[in-house]
Amino acid sequence: MGTAAQKRREQRAKRLSAPEKGIKQTPGRSKKQKNRAASRRQWVWGGAVLALALVVLGIILFQRSQPGDISGIVTYSNLSRDHKEGPLSYPQTPPVGGAHSATWQNCGIYSASVHNENAVHSLEHGAVWITYQPNLSQQAVQQLQDVVRGHDHALLSPYPGLPSPIVATAWGIQLQVKDAGDTRLTQFLSKYEKGSQTPEPGAACSGGTGVPDVQ
Repeated sequence: MGTAAQKRREQRAKRLSAPEKGIKQTPGRSKKQKNRAASRRQWVWGGAVLALALVVLGIILFQRSQPGDISGIVTYSNLSRDHKEGPLSYPQTPPVGGAHSATWQNCGIYSASVHNENAVHSLEHGAVWITYQPNLSQQAVQQLQDVVRGHDHALLSPYPGLPSPIVATAWGIQLQVKDAGDTRLTQFLSKYEKGSQTPEPGAACSGGTGVPDVQ
């Protein structure tokens, strides 16, 4: 038998070599740890996707709420720009573009109707053409005159057979309103007079045909 000192050394060696009680020795990370890590990654990716979606939605809502947007406008595309003389037929009333006379209508305020073919050429040059039913009250007509006065690329004239009391038209764009005090008229004029829709930006709206009552 060994001495007492040898026995104590052997017992101490056994304690040092044995695994600590309650701790399971496994190589690498446990399955539970891996699951927790995977779950965290899923939350991170999900949060990133949600944040991106909110940013995109915010941009869309911001763009839709811009003051330049005008409710009720109708747009038309693929409009001919050919020059043709004589009376022409148009699918819209008043026309929003298409073939037209080689001579444009001088911009200004008219108390009598103007020819479609000349007015459409003015639209091509960036004019906004505001038309109204001939039976519109004088007060309303005065309001419309106030809207266009001072604008060098605006036409105002009565127009028989309009689908609405007042119609504002630019090249390829149209807005129908019922009231001369509708604020969309001034918005329309501000946005589309020589606007980005203009096929010939910078072209004149004087030196053509017609003598307006007020230029």
